[in-house]
Amino acid sequence: MTPTASPSPAAIPSPAGTLSIQEYPVPEGSHPHDVAPAPDGTVWYTAQASGELGKLDPVTGETRHIPLGEGSRPHGVIVGPDGAAWITDGGLNAIVRVDPQTEEVQIFPLPTGYVNLNTATFDRNGVLWFTGQAGAYGRLDPATGQIEVFEAPRGRGPYGMTTTPQGDVYYASLAGSNIARIDVETGQATVLEPPTPGQGARRVWSDSRGRIWISEWNAGQLGMYDPASGEWREWPLPGDNPQPYAVYVDERDIVWLSDFGANALVSFDPATETFQVHPLPSPNANVRQLLGRPGEVWGAESGADKLVVVRYR
Repeated sequence: MTPTASPSPAAIPSPAGTLSIQEYPVPEGSHPHDVAPAPDGTVWYTAQASGELGKLDPVTGETRHIPLGEGSRPHGVIVGPDGAAWITDGGLNAIVRVDPQTEEVQIFPLPTGYVNLNTATFDRNGVLWFTGQAGAYGRLDPATGQIEVFEAPRGRGPYGMTTTPQGDVYYASLAGSNIARIDVETGQATVLEPPTPGQGARRVWSDSRGRIWISEWNAGQLGMYDPASGEWREWPLPGDNPQPYAVYVDERDIVWLSDFGANALVSFDPATETFQVHPLPSPNANVRQLLGRPGEVWGAESGADKLVVVRYR
């Protein structure tokens, strides 16, 4: 475990004047990939380049790193129903659990070959689902430790993942340019095609109504699928060369994206169908994932060795 102290710079106002953006440095060379704010105020992040799980105290700016094992290349991190940090570790080809109190590391190796683990989500039964870009998705039952791995119906590409309030699980396939709904009982995935061919569906997130929002990396668009009606909608992001990577929907059903092309976070109000662009303070920030808690949206700036938070109340 590597404790480090980082300064906590003052927040800067957004151009809209209704929110603030603050960055937190993390140890140089960490290249944080994903971030997960916990209910207790802790912010976890995957230090992908160093094979560690990072822990930020936003009050002091202090960070602490927990080694995950030789060969670790952690990608995603989420907070589970048990309060622990759950990690998809491509280097270990395993799901990793880190206890928030003891910092004990528990490793659940996949029973298959390398799948290039990416993102995870918990369903309403407490089962963890995960994606592998090599063409797989799967589930882990924390109660038994049993892991099942399934072949994705369209092969390579499973990437982002989300669970709806209704309990449905979806993933996005970047290489396959589709999304899929998983039957949590049988494990079967049903492919759903966005209107734009080759759009590069990268990440997905559900809003409070169960609508699925999609970052369309190749097309520079925000997509939406409504399971209730079967309707699709798509909106081009503002700017000359938008590259929407991450997507997250906050508790107000405002949609947030990270835009590599504009080096910005972008918010979208579905009620007015309007975007707002919020430039990031650091150049080439490369925010690869977004996650939040009420009043805050957090991102991991893999290109700047920083975490960033937008506070809107």
